[in-house]
Amino acid sequence: MKLIIRGLQLSAACQMVCRMNPILLGIRRATALAIVMASTAVPLHAQTSPAERPFRAGAAAANITPWMGVSINGNMTDHKGASVHDQLHARAIVLDDGQTRLAIVVADSCMIYRETFDAAKKLVRERTGLPAENILMSATHTHSGPASASVFQSDANPEYQHFLTLRLADAVQQAIANLAPAQIGWGVGSEPRHVSNRRWRMKPGVLIQDVWGNTNDVVKMNPKPGSPELLEPAGPTDPEVPVLAVQSPDGKPIALLANYSMHYVGGVPGGTYSADYFGAFCDRIQELLGADRQDPPFVALMSNGTSGDCNCMNFREAPKPEAAFVKIRRVANDLADDALGVWRKIQWHDRVELKSAQKEIQLAVRKASADELARARALLSTAKKTNGQYGGWGPEVYAREWLLLDEFPDRVPLVIQTFKIGELGIAAIPCEVFVEIGLEIKKHSPLKPSFTIELANGYNGYLPTPAQHKLGGYETWRARSSYLEVDAATKIFDTVMELFARVK
Repeated sequence: MKLIIRGLQLSAACQMVCRMNPILLGIRRATALAIVMASTAVPLHAQTSPAERPFRAGAAAANITPWMGVSINGNMTDHKGASVHDQLHARAIVLDDGQTRLAIVVADSCMIYRETFDAAKKLVRERTGLPAENILMSATHTHSGPASASVFQSDANPEYQHFLTLRLADAVQQAIANLAPAQIGWGVGSEPRHVSNRRWRMKPGVLIQDVWGNTNDVVKMNPKPGSPELLEPAGPTDPEVPVLAVQSPDGKPIALLANYSMHYVGGVPGGTYSADYFGAFCDRIQELLGADRQDPPFVALMSNGTSGDCNCMNFREAPKPEAAFVKIRRVANDLADDALGVWRKIQWHDRVELKSAQKEIQLAVRKASADELARARALLSTAKKTNGQYGGWGPEVYAREWLLLDEFPDRVPLVIQTFKIGELGIAAIPCEVFVEIGLEIKKHSPLKPSFTIELANGYNGYLPTPAQHKLGGYETWRARSSYLEVDAATKIFDTVMELFARVK
């Protein structure tokens, strides 16, 4: 075995002599230490000003596909993974302006707890020195990914959570290792064909019931497409496709981050792992850019915007039969075409300023009352299970959620984060954010353009606006999927604006 002293290796012969002569060993250690100190006393980057250092970027992807048998998030009932349609990844891009380094990670997962993200960021900090506040990690919200967070009747797998932690950190570390001189640019496209608001007002006289049979809701989530009972959507959509891109000085693609405010395509057979349209987009844009088999590899990322109340269903028309993965590829290909158009028009910059800011805020938890908890316990005491599970959309599922939610603290911490990349702004929110909030952030942000990455740095359920809370509907029903205080959206928006002002 070679003896290593602060990065210097002694030969086997030297080690033998040193072991025979402790004094000599001490001299050699002192000499080695002096050499190291002399060579590192003035870091290379300290010899030049930040403006003189080259802008650099690096990207990498780590495979996060689970083993068979891990529960799949995204359904009211639990499904165990039995097949893999396409591999899942944690994709990372790292930017370095010579003074500040930022990392963005997008993982093919339905949702990921803050504890997992924090553990991964801690590893990155220990390995590379990159501060946690300069790392943005998010989940795409594929509904065919392994359970990394417990919601409804799918529980997180601790072994997979540990594996995911390691791979998230690996992706960032490898992206840092791949840092190279780069150019950067951004732009905004639009793809309105695949995004619809899924919360609908129904015509007068149409009965809307919640899971308990109450009739207080004013809107219905995912009504029957083409139904004559439909009146109008209860909110807007955001068809924009923001794109952040980096390439080498000679024009070789390095990475592309896109963003779209659409829930997921879905329809994937139960028990099948898939990255949904998020992964299919990454494959397609790589193909369109001619970036296959590069060294280091090109990496594409598709992050979820503000899609808490939006999906890809055209509710005005009865759906046409279409296989799930055919539709996934169709949506992904259209988005990739749009992103390619943005890429071709990008104004490339040899240098931009990078900044980050984040803040932890405390928000109240909406819990069931004592009477409601007693009702839930009474219901579950006589409820029957099939294959160990309650019925998918029955009140038993929500009774169980109420009891589990009662174990939460009265207030929970959330990390809100913003990045400045040149004149581009990115907000990161740990919720399934309603589209109205995303549109307001874009409108009022001092950085233009700006966009939001949801399910970032944690998972705290749906984020409706106070006005949408009054309308009711699935996204407001109290459960681990929706539990923040009614004014949470207002407080989060104000925090985002405060942070944008800091980085502007």
